[in-house]
Amino acid sequence: MRSVAILGSTGSIGRQALDVIARHPDRLRVVGLAAGRNRDLLAEQAAAFSPRIATVAADGDDALRRVAAESGADIVLAATDGFVAFDAVMAAVERGIDLAVANKELIVAAGELVMAAAARGGARVIPVDSEHSAIFQCLAGEPLDRVSSIVLTASGGPFRTSSIEQIESATLEQALAHPTWAMGIKNTVDSATLMNKGLEVIEASRLFGLPGDRIEVVVHPQSIAHGMVVFSDGSVKAQLCTPDMRVPIGYALAYPNRLPGPGCDAFSALGGNQTGASLHYDFERPDRQRFPCLDLAYQALARGDTMPAILSAANEVAVAAFVAGKLPLARIPTLVGRVMQTVAAAQVTLETVRAADRAARDRAAELLEEVVCS
Repeated sequence: MRSVAILGSTGSIGRQALDVIARHPDRLRVVGLAAGRNRDLLAEQAAAFSPRIATVAADGDDALRRVAAESGADIVLAATDGFVAFDAVMAAVERGIDLAVANKELIVAAGELVMAAAARGGARVIPVDSEHSAIFQCLAGEPLDRVSSIVLTASGGPFRTSSIEQIESATLEQALAHPTWAMGIKNTVDSATLMNKGLEVIEASRLFGLPGDRIEVVVHPQSIAHGMVVFSDGSVKAQLCTPDMRVPIGYALAYPNRLPGPGCDAFSALGGNQTGASLHYDFERPDRQRFPCLDLAYQALARGDTMPAILSAANEVAVAAFVAGKLPLARIPTLVGRVMQTVAAAQVTLETVRAADRAARDRAAELLEEVVCS
């Protein structure tokens, strides 16, 4: 039996995690829940799972930390957006509490600090993103010096086959029409621009200790192969499963064990359907001209210091502006790139990461109108 605290319980990942836990009451139990503003749903979750602590953002700055570090959790699932859960996550891993991380921005901005704190506290960091979970599984028992590269797959999002002109006129409804995954608004928009994959490249570097030139991205529209590792002898190991976030969530929460599943034949597990006689997988190189956010992320990783935090914070502001109808989708990389050009990076510490996050958000807000009109 593992005790679980969830930061972001009312979001997409949080709700799916509770579904996993409800299916395995003999293996997992909830001891802490933290939500943003959805008090009604949090109340329903608390009634169903009886956690020791349940809080919302209005309960104060210390609410997330109490859920993460004082609920008696064996593992904390970080499923919030942005940088809000940083202090709570740090408090948990410093106490040796394992971390299941589903928050790209947190690891992008402060992954070096989180991984170092986890090492000091003896906590394990288990990725929940399907791509990083795949790499984590493929690397099990494999020394890094035998790894040539790791490969993250991308569905390509709703605009995989769209022209630049179509992307420039994209609506929010179109951007949220993801072909394979059900995600929250922020992650779905990031998938439409491929910024999600760029953030995952940085995240992979932090989680697995590899430089950007050993992390590759391929577009795989079927979303069955979630990640691959290319070894020094040319062999490739891949992890495959149907596109259901409950699989990597369950793997992370139960690690190093695996939860029992409903069972299915091998053909279905590989993404086929019961009536089909065959299936195929497609792999394509990403089009960096139509999706420049990917290059921005590689640039931020190469520049190092707090530049990934600047990239992530600027992107959050840009996505929020697009969702609010204030910025075209195609101008998201323009705004992020301008912020990266005008906000200086500094060596990573607790203070400089927070300062970079604030500075990038302020600068993005200042540049928003100028970028729209340019």
